[in-house]
Amino acid sequence: MKICCIGCGYVGLVAGICLADMGNDVICIDVDVAKIQNLQHGIIPIYEPGLKDMLNRNAREKRIVFSTNLKEGIQKSKVIFIAVGTPPDAHNCADTSAIFSVAKDIGRYINGYKVIVNKSTAPIGTLEKIGKIIQSTQSKPVKYDLVSNPEFMREGEAIKDFTNPDRIVIGVQNDKAKNIMTSIYSGISRTDKPIMFTDIRSAELIKYASNAMLATRISFMNEMAQLCEKVGGDIKEIAKGIGLDSRIGHRFLQAGVGYGGSCFPKDVKALVQIMKANDVDAKILTAVDEVNEQQKRSLIHKIKKLVPVLKGKCIAIWGLAFKPKTDDMREAPSISIIRQLQKEGAKITAFDPEAQETAKKILKDVTYCNDPYSTIAGCDALVIVTEWNEFRDLDLKKVKRLLRLPNIIDGRNMYNPQEMEKLGFNYLCVGRKC
Repeated sequence: MKICCIGCGYVGLVAGICLADMGNDVICIDVDVAKIQNLQHGIIPIYEPGLKDMLNRNAREKRIVFSTNLKEGIQKSKVIFIAVGTPPDAHNCADTSAIFSVAKDIGRYINGYKVIVNKSTAPIGTLEKIGKIIQSTQSKPVKYDLVSNPEFMREGEAIKDFTNPDRIVIGVQNDKAKNIMTSIYSGISRTDKPIMFTDIRSAELIKYASNAMLATRISFMNEMAQLCEKVGGDIKEIAKGIGLDSRIGHRFLQAGVGYGGSCFPKDVKALVQIMKANDVDAKILTAVDEVNEQQKRSLIHKIKKLVPVLKGKCIAIWGLAFKPKTDDMREAPSISIIRQLQKEGAKITAFDPEAQETAKKILKDVTYCNDPYSTIAGCDALVIVTEWNEFRDLDLKKVKRLLRLPNIIDGRNMYNPQEMEKLGFNYLCVGRKC
C-alpha cells in the first residue's frame, strides 16, 4: 500500500514507521525542514524505545522516506493519514487549524481516488468539515473517502500499542474504505485484538471518552489517597483490592502526583468544552480536572512538612517527564511543582534520564545533573516526581549520606515506607502510612 503520513510528531512518526515495518511504502511529510533533515539522517525528535532501530531498518529497505513535499506525498499515495497536532487554544478547545490547513492542500493536490484518514484527536464533526474543505478547494471533482482512525498509543509503549493493540477503532462511511483499512491492518488484527468498525462520529468520540475515563480513574484514586492520609489506610492495598474486581481491573489505579502528557489534560478539557457547547453539564469531568490540578499542588504541602521554610533551601527532583520511558514534558507535574518551589525561594537540582534537554527549554534556573546521586548531594530534600525504573535499585544508604537532611517526598510510591523508616529517612508518600 502507498501511504502518506502528514505530520511527523509523536503520532505521525510512530504510525509511519510502524506502517512501513508492516510492509507498506510510506512517505512522511512535515513542514519543519530541520526535523525532516534530521529524520533523513536517522535522527528522531522524540525518545521512544525501539523506534530508532525500526526507522533505520525500514529506511535501509527503502520502505520509508521523509519529505517536505506535500504535493508529492498526496499524489503518490492511495491512503493519506493526517496526524498533525491539535493543541488546546485559549479556551481549552482543540485547535484544529493544522488539520484544516492540510485538508486545503489535499483538495488542491488530489489527483485520484484517496482514502483520507484522520488520526489527530479532534472534536466530533471534524471529519465532516475536512470533507467540505476538500470539496471547496478541488479544481475538479475527485472521489475520496473519509475515515476516522484514532490512535491509542502510550508514550514509552507506542510500538507495542500500534503493533499489538487492545483494539483498532475505525469510523467509515462505506465498504470500499472499510476494505482498504482492513487490508492495512490485516497483519495485526486478530480475534482477540479486533478491528472495531463504527460510524465516523462515534469513532471521533471514542478517543475522547477513552482518555477521559482513564483520567477519571487516576483522579478518583488520588482522591482516595487523600482520604487514606486522613483516616488511615494504604492506597496500594486499596488499589489491589479494587483491581481484583474483574469489572474494574488493576490498570490506572495508581495514586501519585497527577496525570500529564499530551493527551489526558488537553482531551479532558476539550471534552468539557464539547459538552458545554452542546448544553451538557460536564460535572464529573470538570471535577476530574480540578482534582488533578489539586494533586499536583498537594506535593508542595508534603515537602513543607519536612522543610517548613523553603527559601534558600536546595530541593532535588528525580524525574521530569510526565511518565517514564519518554522525554515528553507536556503538562508534566514536575513543571508546576518546580515552579511552586522556586516561587517559595527554593533552589532546584534535577535529573531525568531522557527529558532534560526538553526540560531546559521550559524550566529555567534549575541545575541539571548527570545522575541521581550528584543531584541530591547536599540537598535538604529529595522529591520523586517520575517513577523511572533506575530509581528503584539505587543504594539508599548512599542516598542518605549524600542528602544534607534525610528527607524524601515520594510522589510515586516507589519505596516501602517501613523500609525507609528503618533506614532513617523522613519519608512521605501518597496515600500510605509513612
